[in-house]
Amino acid sequence: MRLLKTATCNLNQWAMDFDCNLKNIKESIAKAKEAGAVIRLGPELEITGYGCEDHFLELDTVNHAWECLKELLVGDWTDGILCSFGMPVIKGSERYNCQILCMNRKIIMIRPKMWLANDGNYRELRWFTAWKQRDQLVNFQLPKEISEALSQDSVPFGYGYIQFLDTAVAAEICEELFAPIPPHAELALNGVEVFMNASGSHHQLRKLDIRLRAFIGATHTRGGVYMYSNQQGCDGGRLYYDGCASVVVNGDLVAQGSQFSLKDVEVVIAQIDLEAVASLRGSISSFQEQASCKTRVPFVEARYNLCQSFNLKMCLSSPLKIKYHSPEEEIAFGPGCWLWDYLRRSGASGFLLPLSGGADSSSVAAIVGCMCQLVVKEIANGDEQVKADAIRIGQYKDGQYPTDSREFAKRIFYTVFMGSENSSEATKSRAKVLADEIGAWHLDVSIDGVISALLSLFQTVTGKQPQYKVDGGSNSENLGLQNIQARIRMVLAFMFASLLPWVHNKPGFYLVLGSSNVDEALRGYLTKYDCSSADINPIGSISKQDLRTFLRWAATHLGYASLAEIEAAPPTAELEPIRSDYSQLDEVDMGMTYEELSVYGRLRKIFRCGPISMFKNLCYRWGAKLTPQEVADKVKHFFKYYSINRHKMTVLTPSYHAESYSPEDNRFDLRQFLYNATWPYQFRKIDDLVHELDGDRVHLGESSELDKLRDASQGGGGMGVVAAGSGNPNVGL
Repeated sequence: MRLLKTATCNLNQWAMDFDCNLKNIKESIAKAKEAGAVIRLGPELEITGYGCEDHFLELDTVNHAWECLKELLVGDWTDGILCSFGMPVIKGSERYNCQILCMNRKIIMIRPKMWLANDGNYRELRWFTAWKQRDQLVNFQLPKEISEALSQDSVPFGYGYIQFLDTAVAAEICEELFAPIPPHAELALNGVEVFMNASGSHHQLRKLDIRLRAFIGATHTRGGVYMYSNQQGCDGGRLYYDGCASVVVNGDLVAQGSQFSLKDVEVVIAQIDLEAVASLRGSISSFQEQASCKTRVPFVEARYNLCQSFNLKMCLSSPLKIKYHSPEEEIAFGPGCWLWDYLRRSGASGFLLPLSGGADSSSVAAIVGCMCQLVVKEIANGDEQVKADAIRIGQYKDGQYPTDSREFAKRIFYTVFMGSENSSEATKSRAKVLADEIGAWHLDVSIDGVISALLSLFQTVTGKQPQYKVDGGSNSENLGLQNIQARIRMVLAFMFASLLPWVHNKPGFYLVLGSSNVDEALRGYLTKYDCSSADINPIGSISKQDLRTFLRWAATHLGYASLAEIEAAPPTAELEPIRSDYSQLDEVDMGMTYEELSVYGRLRKIFRCGPISMFKNLCYRWGAKLTPQEVADKVKHFFKYYSINRHKMTVLTPSYHAESYSPEDNRFDLRQFLYNATWPYQFRKIDDLVHELDGDRVHLGESSELDKLRDASQGGGGMGVVAAGSGNPNVGL
């Protein structure tokens, strides 16, 4: 037998906080050693933090990383254990994203990343160079201070593996796993049995399965031990890294860490018999044949044994059932943990939320409530770091600390219902009930006086008094009156956030939370600089449909029963007067349904469809219910309002990233914000296609019964519920 004990980590690193990161690394090594592990794997770029971005271009960042590595190596941290540390390294004129493989106070090898993540949220090619010399390991001269401290002048640098006396180990860094021809394929043929993947992978709804299937696929047909380490938490940006450190053996998951957690350090241990790897490989004829004519990969010899031959006290890790969270749980726990990291690291004393009683702001309130529940639970489980942070933020004294989530929420969470003459008693009541269920400090504020003062000023200056559309006003008047209410709420929210702590004799300030969802941002159905403008937004990349299922789930599983009634209410901005024959509804205002918006968003971003491609795709998808002309009208309507509102994405509140069709223009969705909103060329091409398709229908003699069926189906299944162009789709310009 060749018994091997491995340790892989979830670490909550913070970009550019070297003290925090070094503390977490040391704690993870200590836990790995305590468990008897001989391999310890940490996340990608763990010394600096993954999210340093343009700080990677600063020499200081690289120098500080070397200083931290030196501290790890001159101490006893690497004695008797192979440690993989992630950090940037400059070689010659190039900067590389590297794993530093160390053992017994020496650097054995530096492995630069060969395939860089450079799409979606990632811009690694902006900061790093990909290593392209795959046929040799080159000599790297260590920095003088490192060389003198370690009595080691140089180290092998490049693509390769480490050959120990009893096994072979190699690094595979994050994106390389997902490359068309991943390194582990040829490394396995060269006899590598243990693969160490250091990653900086962010959470996205329903994404975990893709990652785990990749680990399983890497070893299912070629054998091997696949170790995966990841960051877990908010390291200073929009992303939440969702941990899930794992170990897979021959296609079976044998160890899995948490996906969402408030812990700063989590170490996952696996105990493996490497003979199982050798046995599987020896039984696969095609593996044997390909190994016999493999391309040779360079390696470094390390004259150490990693394995034990026999130990009755070591129980081998057995295959596990993969733990997946439902999307509703992901919405609760991911943004909840992200909010906690942001709160404890920002120096703020709590959160303030404009709570309208609608689905979006109520979702944010529920997520904050979930955060409070997680904090209390983690303290009860003995996490001293969470306890210390909660005592500081909640300003507990005399040995007290949070034991009840509602009591904790009362200390750190303000909700404010800012009603106007257009607000209903139903939404006002729902906001109050939900705030009480969560435990928030709730305020009911009328903004009519402030609005009246502004309108009086406007009338004094211009001599005109605007009217709502239902009272005979124009679209411009109607829009202006709605936007006054929305923007006043933003001003008041920030005023309350800065002054309410002072009113209650508390130090510090509160962070204002936004509550616009991804679909409204995509359509531009929000007012620029209204209460969607905040410090951070935990739902800004979550769809309306997902939020509604979350509300139903949270009503039961978080214990906030009023959310069921909130979810059932039709979405409305409540910015126009309520009349017996008129109530403002979001989908009528937008001229499209939330279901349609999700379809448009995925086609536009994920499938990279312009107007023509989207039209063609939707003709196939919706052709049984809509004519080509009706599809064309919907596509044109979407692109018109997408383009005229695109400028709003430039000032969108920083949001938790959870959805792959987010229109966030800061990093994720890089497109211009000034369009020709008539799309003359594209829309003309759509008209040509409609004419051709209508001609084909006439030529084929489409039956009158099918026409009747089409007519009857208008409004079903999310298509045609709202006539394009109805209502006031310009809200928020």
